[in-house]
Amino acid sequence: MAYCLVRIYENNPAKWLLPFVLLILTSGCMSTPDRHADNLAIPLPSQWSSGAANSGQSHPQQWVKSFDDPVLSLLISEALENNFDLKTAAARVEVAIAQARIDGAGLWPQLGFAPGYQHTQVRSAGFGSARFGVFEGLFNLSWEIDLWGRIRAFREAAVQEIHATQADFESARLSLAARVGQTYFVLLEAQQQMRVAAQSVTDRGTIASLVQGRFERGLARGLDVRLARTDLANARSQLAQMQNQMQLATRQLEILLGHYPAGVLHNVIAAAGETEPAQATYSLPAPPPVLPAGLPAELLARRPDVAALFSRLRAADARLESATKLLLPRISLTASGGTRDSTLTELVDPRAVVWNVFAGAVQPLFTGGRIRGGIQLAQARVDEIFNHYQNMTLNAFREVEQTLAAEEWLRAQEQDLREAVRQTEAARERALYSYRHGFIQILTLLDSFRSTLNAQSAHLAVQRQLLNNRISLYLALGGGI
Repeated sequence: MAYCLVRIYENNPAKWLLPFVLLILTSGCMSTPDRHADNLAIPLPSQWSSGAANSGQSHPQQWVKSFDDPVLSLLISEALENNFDLKTAAARVEVAIAQARIDGAGLWPQLGFAPGYQHTQVRSAGFGSARFGVFEGLFNLSWEIDLWGRIRAFREAAVQEIHATQADFESARLSLAARVGQTYFVLLEAQQQMRVAAQSVTDRGTIASLVQGRFERGLARGLDVRLARTDLANARSQLAQMQNQMQLATRQLEILLGHYPAGVLHNVIAAAGETEPAQATYSLPAPPPVLPAGLPAELLARRPDVAALFSRLRAADARLESATKLLLPRISLTASGGTRDSTLTELVDPRAVVWNVFAGAVQPLFTGGRIRGGIQLAQARVDEIFNHYQNMTLNAFREVEQTLAAEEWLRAQEQDLREAVRQTEAARERALYSYRHGFIQILTLLDSFRSTLNAQSAHLAVQRQLLNNRISLYLALGGGI
């Protein structure tokens, strides 16, 4: 900037021009800052803090196939094609592209042509009336010469918005695939929970019949019968609760697929291309092997939501540059002209065309604070988005660390609950044998069956949480579908 000042001052020695030159240089030499996605207010660690992290490989690609579930793959494919939220995100990309064309139009001359015909009738007292018509062809041209780059900066902001909306669309695709996968696993868990609850109802019914028979033979008290019937009623209530969870998950999945929420499980599976939906097992798949999470520094380039906000930060920088350059003179070129004649054939004669050209500059002197206010507003928005970007990157790191840590705890919990199921099932068989032979009371028998149901239900829940956490990890890492 100092070099620019010296050159201009040498060519314009009048000292009274110096303040004006300083104003031009202060704004005209400004450009959009060179930002980098990893320019953060916090230092980045060299690796993830979780013990499950492995930096030996980059983020996973095509994580859907890693589950080896053809129904899941087909459901996600259908959702990506039919989901209305995703179509809305795609439309926003088209909106951003059209807006960029509008914002960049000022770089080009604006030319208009207005052909017309004017018919006039003049009445005069005592002289009758006269009629005549005139053909005209008028044109006008205006062009603001973007000497300082103000319009180019404005267009660059629109281009960055395109990048942001495209990243938003990619983020919406990843989020939709994750929601479909997680809802599908909730549906599978609900189906298995319903089977467990139905088996529990059958088992409790067997116990109630057993106690009733012993009561009729005088081997049990009436209280035992009531306790057994109460336990049976509670088991039926749990079955109804699982059936409700089943229909909720089914309808939610139908919405994600862009279907009417009829709540019919077979229709959902059939929509995914399953040839024999009635024979589907509806079992939770085993989690795929843990994939390396890559390096923390790589995350900023992979996560589309982070990339979208970074593009919006650059767009805000460009808008600030454009707003600042409104302080500079606006140099424009205008031209107008045309021809008028009563004969249409003479209208196209180039010798009859009259035109004029004007070139000038307009320097804002006083705008009531409008320009300065616009600069202040643009700067405040830059600061707002910059701080939002910092916070989003922290949350992105938190999501990865959180899901990596949860992977360890959920695996340990799943192993413990698997053992609990094995132990409670063995205890239940022993308790039933002991009750038949009069060694234990009815409460001990009922408690053993409740413990088995609770352990089986908790084991299914943690299996589903482990699968959902794996999807959350892929989503947090920005893995491709």
